[in-house]
Amino acid sequence: MAPLSALLVILSMPMILATDVSPGCKIRVTSKGLDLVHEEALKFVEQQLENISIPDLTGNEGQFLYNISQVKITQLQIMSSDLDFEPSDILAFQVANASISLNFQRKLYYWFFYDVGSINASAEGVDIDTKLKLIRDAGGRLKISNITCTTAIKKMKAYFSGTLGTVYDFLASFITTGMQYLVNQQICPALKHAGLVLLNTLLDTVPVRTPVDDYVGIDYSLLKDPAVTSEHLDMNFKGMFYDRANENDTLPNSAVPPIIKDSERMVYVALSEYFFDSAMDAYYKAGVFAMDISGEKMPKDLEMLLRTTYFGSIVLLNPAAIDAPIKLELQVSSTPHCVIKPSGNTVSVTATVKVILMPPDAIPIQLSSMTMESKFSAIVSLKGKRISVHLTLKRFKIFSNQSTLESLALIPLQTPLKTLLQISIVPLLNGFYHYRSRPPFLQRAERSN
Repeated sequence: MAPLSALLVILSMPMILATDVSPGCKIRVTSKGLDLVHEEALKFVEQQLENISIPDLTGNEGQFLYNISQVKITQLQIMSSDLDFEPSDILAFQVANASISLNFQRKLYYWFFYDVGSINASAEGVDIDTKLKLIRDAGGRLKISNITCTTAIKKMKAYFSGTLGTVYDFLASFITTGMQYLVNQQICPALKHAGLVLLNTLLDTVPVRTPVDDYVGIDYSLLKDPAVTSEHLDMNFKGMFYDRANENDTLPNSAVPPIIKDSERMVYVALSEYFFDSAMDAYYKAGVFAMDISGEKMPKDLEMLLRTTYFGSIVLLNPAAIDAPIKLELQVSSTPHCVIKPSGNTVSVTATVKVILMPPDAIPIQLSSMTMESKFSAIVSLKGKRISVHLTLKRFKIFSNQSTLESLALIPLQTPLKTLLQISIVPLLNGFYHYRSRPPFLQRAERSN
């Protein structure tokens, strides 16, 4: 039943009350995407029909009195079925030309005659048309609000056994008429219970806010009811990352909403700038965009260049610390920003870089503070169980926070610091952009493929 659950989980990401909020993530499930879950949906329906409970039937035909009990469905065969989208937020499941085999016990009375035995019967040409209305509830999860169901049985046959089986064959017409009515009356209630109770209970288990790692979580709330056409179903999600230490902090969304124009594939996922900006904002607020580079992490040629560049400052501040280790402190100074354009995606990062002398058994000495501005090209991809963003350094410059003169002196540091950024910082950023805990719908859709 996992693929059926997959469809339901795809459809079940809760809302925020303001319906005019731009989504951070948009997902389109096409009619081709329903092929992923059609077979499992069929198995689910078969299971519900095989377990329906049919009440006893008692009646009379002239002097004949009859009682039918212990009705059991012995076999169900569905020859044709379809799972489709329909406008007005409808998911439709149709069964055509199915057959249901039954077995039940009979008791027949006529004057002083009494007969018991079993009856095998079959309902043939069974058509079922079920439509599920998809809405979101007050808590934001998508729910099945209503199910309309119609059934039709073309004919019912009964086969008697026992000593008087042949004699009572003529009773088959009114017995099968009663049984046809009973079976027909039980199919839709069983399917409605399955949808409104069983599947809605399953939807209740879908988390609407979930941790990504120790620092951030993601809110994939459904902003509005799904928009359904005959070809596809579109869903707008909040798609916002949040700092787990301050889960109520919400980043305003002013980004252009993502757009999906195609419908040739099974599933489409579109992400706006807000999706990535909220991730960077959450990690920034969590304080993870910081790094100290010293000791073995410090490239020897860079340390030598730093020591040469700041030799005069070291001598002036503490000549005795001329051989003391040097440390770089990197701290992103503002939330990085993502820009999505047809020409490509970029991420801009501004950070403060401090050069600190670390004399043994003494207070650290800050030699310089500079600002590093960098721009990365970003490639978004889906790999295994994660949505990832691979960053490549595109532009880089540094300048002093203290004086223009020092900015000129920093020119020799441009190339080695750029190399350090590529080797140490970019892998760190790429690691943060991996969405390690992918939403269940993607995990299950992958297993279904």
